[in-house]
This record gives sequence, structure tokens and C-alpha cells, in this order.
Amino acid sequence: MSIYSKKQQWKLWLFSAAILIVSASLWYTNTLVSKIAQEERDKVKLWADAIQKKVNLVKYTNELFDKIKIEERKKVELWAEATRQLSQDLTDYGFVLKVVSDNTTVPVILADEHGTPITSRNLDPEKENDKTYLKLQMQAMRAAKDPIEISIYKGQKNYLYYKDSKLFSELKIVLDDLVESFISEVAVNSASVPVIYTDSTRSIVHAYGNVDSVKIKDPVFLATTIAEMEKQNTPIEVQFGAGGKNYIFYQESTLLTQLKYYPFIMFGIIGVFLLVAYLMFSTARRVEQNQVWVGMAKETAHQLGTPLSSLMAWLEYLRSKGLDPETAIEIEKDVKRLETITERFSKIGSVPKLDTVDVVKVMHDSVDYMKLRTSKNVSFSITAYNEKEVFAQLNVPLFEWVIENLIRNAVDAMNGNGSILISISDQTQFVYIDISDTGKGIPKSKYKTVFEPGYTTKQRGWGLGLSLTKRIIENYHSGKIFVKGSEIDKGTTFRIVLNKI
Repeated sequence: MSIYSKKQQWKLWLFSAAILIVSASLWYTNTLVSKIAQEERDKVKLWADAIQKKVNLVKYTNELFDKIKIEERKKVELWAEATRQLSQDLTDYGFVLKVVSDNTTVPVILADEHGTPITSRNLDPEKENDKTYLKLQMQAMRAAKDPIEISIYKGQKNYLYYKDSKLFSELKIVLDDLVESFISEVAVNSASVPVIYTDSTRSIVHAYGNVDSVKIKDPVFLATTIAEMEKQNTPIEVQFGAGGKNYIFYQESTLLTQLKYYPFIMFGIIGVFLLVAYLMFSTARRVEQNQVWVGMAKETAHQLGTPLSSLMAWLEYLRSKGLDPETAIEIEKDVKRLETITERFSKIGSVPKLDTVDVVKVMHDSVDYMKLRTSKNVSFSITAYNEKEVFAQLNVPLFEWVIENLIRNAVDAMNGNGSILISISDQTQFVYIDISDTGKGIPKSKYKTVFEPGYTTKQRGWGLGLSLTKRIIENYHSGKIFVKGSEIDKGTTFRIVLNKI
């Protein structure tokens, strides 16, 4: 198994483990959020039940208050009737006097039709004879309640002024405190949920809690928020006696809403962190690989220098000994090729000089060299744009290395039997070079993989040829190389894109 295949398997295993961990974490977090949400819903329900019970208490107290108010009114009217009867000719005054004497709670003032106090009851005992005090009390009573008219002897009329009893007033204070406490408790609730307490029209807000104090003044925001709350929970109806219905609207707390989105935010942050970390480590790894490439290339160029010098000396020696001229020429070609290879390795890691050269000529030179060193069963064909010169920015030694790697891979893919077609196209800004073979082809899923270091289909291959080719074209020539197309058992076409300027 190749190094690349092992690396791919490790990536797959690590990715699967990451998916498993993320899924388990999401499941656990969502379970935890669901439990918290249920607890909060229970708390809201408990709060709502308590509010409803308090509403019932307020309603009952209000009804009781109304009954007491009616009873006191009846008591005053009965007292007025008894007063009227006292002015009539009665044979038995016992019952009437008893009614008058039994009023020990309701403050009353009996006055004639001119407003002059005649008698009073249940007022300050020390001021009952103070006419000024009585008139002030009468004014206060008249402002609060209409006096009861009493018809007496021969069309004369008296008026009975009264006000709430001390007990009734105390009950009213208790009721007001209860209502105020209820409204306050609605606004500041133990569940800490957003809540709005409105009138029957749902437009006037009596109290609110955990809602933006500025936005709630906006009618549109208020209507939208109430609609959202009503969609989540049925509003609680509040009725204080005959005053109509009020409503309590509430929804889930902000904390619970945040908890729902917390897992996704958390994994989003973790994902960004891992992505940044991956990019940093990948960059560091590429820098390290580049340093290794440069170091190996420099060392290779250095190691080739000594035997290359010796070969040149031995070639001159063999010529002096009468070596066949054709053989000497071929040996000289190989020695020069070694010089070119040494130059190529020495330029790895440095910024190469690019010159405007004829791509067609460079291609013919490279193919001519490879023809003599490949099988006779491999045919080569070069077609150029309009059969003329095509110029591009090239470093010739490095570019020839690219062509040699591509041709060598094509020959291996065809098992030494087939054809290689090279097409050169001259465009406005770019030069396109297509190198096609009739080999076994590349699966579509491997179009990018073939350029990865370590990827190879050969038993003894290192998987560095196409990786080096990609580096030379993209890093040193600012061009592009990719698999243009491929069919299994029919062949592959590589495309090189070079800059003209």
C-alpha cells in the first residue's frame, strides 16, 4: 500500500472519529438543553399556576369588596328609612330606634334641605358638635357619593350624607395592595421569562418584565412580541370584578433561547479554530516540505558535480584512444543531459529566471531527446498553432524537466506501446499545451490526487514526478497544470497553461 493511500485512510478514520465525537457531543448537549428547557417550562407552568391562583384570590377579594360595598349602601338606605319614619307618627319606635342605633360602622350626617347638619354618627366623637368639621365632612361625602334624599313631614326634605366605613376603607387598601403586588409579581417573576401584562385591548401595557424598555413603547414591536408570545403559550386571563379582562403574555426566557443555539455556536467556533489550526499546520508542513525539497535538490546537484566532471574527462580520454565518433556524440549528449539535470536541481529553491522563448522549439528538443530513449513502439506527434513559433515565459531547463516527466509517465501508462500527441495553442494571454496518451487512463476521482506527493500506481515508484511537475509549473512559472480529461483504457490528456508575458 502506498504512502498516499495510507494517508488517505488515516484522514478518513480521523474524519469519521471527528464526526462521531461531534455527533455525540451534539446529542448530549441537545439532551441537556432539552432537560433545562423542560425544567424551565415546568417553572413557568408553576409560576403561571401561582399567578392564576392569585388572580382568583384578587377576583374573590374584589367580589367580596363589592358585596360589602352593597351591604353598606343598603345599611345607609335602611338607616335613612328609619330616620324618615322617626319623623312620622308611629305607635312603636322600638324597631326604628334599633336600626338607627345598630349602625356602628358607616359614617353618616343627616342635614336639612339647607345643608345644615342635624345629627351625625360614627364620626370623630370629639368633633360631633363642630359645625365647621361637619360641613367639611359633608363636602367630602358629597364628592364621593350622592346623598340619600329623605321625604319627611309636609313635603320637607332631609339629606343623608355618608362615606365608606373604616372597615371598608381598610379592605380597599388591602385590595389595592394586593392588585399592586399582583402586577409587580407579574413583571418580576421567579421564572425570569419575558412577560407583558395588558388590558383587554392588548394595546395598553400595565406592566412588563424581561422586555426591552425602549422597544416596548413601539406599537409594532409590542404587537409582534405579543403575537409571538401568544403563539408559544396561551395567555393567562385576569379579571378584576366587572372591570373587564386583562391578559398576561409570556414566552421562553432568553437564557433558554441562547442554550438552544449554544451547541451550534460552540461547534462553529471550534470548527473555525480547527480550520485555522489546520491551515497553520498545513502551511508549516508545506514550508518544511519545501525545505526538504530544496535541501535534497541542492545535495543532489552537489553529489552529481564530481562524477560529471570525471565523465567529461573520461570522454576526452576515450576520444583520444580512437572511440567511434557516433558513440562519442551520444555519450556527449548524455553528459550534457546530466549537466542539465544538475542545473535543474541546483535551481530548486531559488527564483528561476524566465525568458521569452519559442515553446515549439523547446518541445521538439525535449521530444527528440526522449524518442531515442523510449520504445520504438511509441509514436510522437507535435502540432503547433498555425505551424509557427509560439512564445511564452519559460525557464528552459525546468520546463524540459516537466515535459520529460509527463512523457515518461505516459510511456509507463501505455506499457511502452502507443502514441503521444502534443498540441500547442496560442491564445491572447496564455499558451495551452495538451499532452495526450493512449494509456490506461485515470479515474475522475484521482484527477487531483495524482499531483499529491507519494501517490503512485507503480510498485517501485516514489510518487514525486507529477508533484514536482506541478511545483515547477505553478510555483516557478505561475502557470497551471491539470488533468483535462481521461477515459479508462483509452488515455489521458494533461493541460499546461503558461503566461505569454
